[in-house]
Amino acid sequence: MAAPVPPLPLDLSTVLTESKRIINAHSRHFLALSVFFLLPPSFSLTVYPTLHSLLTQSSSHNSKIRLSSYVFVDQIQNPSHLLTSRTLLLSLLFAFFVAVFALLAIGSLTCSVLHGFYGRPVKLVSAVKSAFTSFFPLLITVVFSQIIVSALIFVTGFSFFLVIQGIELLGFQFDYSSPYFIGFSVAISIVLLLVIVYLQLNCSLAGIIVVVESSWGFEPLKRSTFLIKRMRGVALALQLFFVFLGGVLLLVSTASGLTLGIGTNNGWKSSAFVLQIVLTSTLLMLLLLYNVAANTVLYMYCKATHGELVSEIAEEFAREYVSLPFDDGKVPHLISVAYT
Repeated sequence: MAAPVPPLPLDLSTVLTESKRIINAHSRHFLALSVFFLLPPSFSLTVYPTLHSLLTQSSSHNSKIRLSSYVFVDQIQNPSHLLTSRTLLLSLLFAFFVAVFALLAIGSLTCSVLHGFYGRPVKLVSAVKSAFTSFFPLLITVVFSQIIVSALIFVTGFSFFLVIQGIELLGFQFDYSSPYFIGFSVAISIVLLLVIVYLQLNCSLAGIIVVVESSWGFEPLKRSTFLIKRMRGVALALQLFFVFLGGVLLLVSTASGLTLGIGTNNGWKSSAFVLQIVLTSTLLMLLLLYNVAANTVLYMYCKATHGELVSEIAEEFAREYVSLPFDDGKVPHLISVAYT
């Protein structure tokens, strides 16, 4: 019979330690997957500010643009229109490129971390296959989650607009520059932001669930909300940890790039700037790797707290006494399965 699940001394350090153990046990495998699926978006995130800066400055310097077709006369007379088109196109291509590789990375790395968690052998072919198999289910789930967030923003904004219009119809006049109105608007924005963060927190395991449980759409979102109930504090700590480190890394990279003279003609060609790009891309790649691994480990812990891991452990190892394959007892055991 299965023993009851004991209280879990789980925190951010526990999840990160277990993630590190799994990655270190298959370091070359995860390095290969990271180079395939995480290095391209990491490099893009690092060089995007540089490309945007170069494009902006080159467009502002070339105010006289010669084109053979009369269709572009407005762009010749107004170079800012051409600048807007270029930057918009660059932003769309950048977002598409990063999104595609991010979804592929989640599919491949989640599969490998799951195998490593159970102590199974990890295979590169299986991980790559998982990346492409789960791509469209992940894409559909992300679209559904963004629809929910967009609908929330629209409903909040529209309701705020209706309230303002209703008050004005009653004969009251609004001073939109008054500190009271600005303070009220800021308060509404903060509440909306907190609600969005809460929703994102509840859906933080959705991508892992899509890969592991082969579901898609709203089902992974509901499943994630159920599993994360007892682990919201740890999930929030994980998100803040990786968002903070990633933000600091990109901020330092952008600031150092400007210091090295990105905006100058030859600044982007300097060896110092190239070294900075390589270093930042590598660190960001490793940070994204640990982020996916930590979320997968957190998913397994969440299943354990709901008593869903006992039967899986029994089927996986099928022996008299089994505990999860943690590193020499350094991480507290979650579940024991005993038979009488």
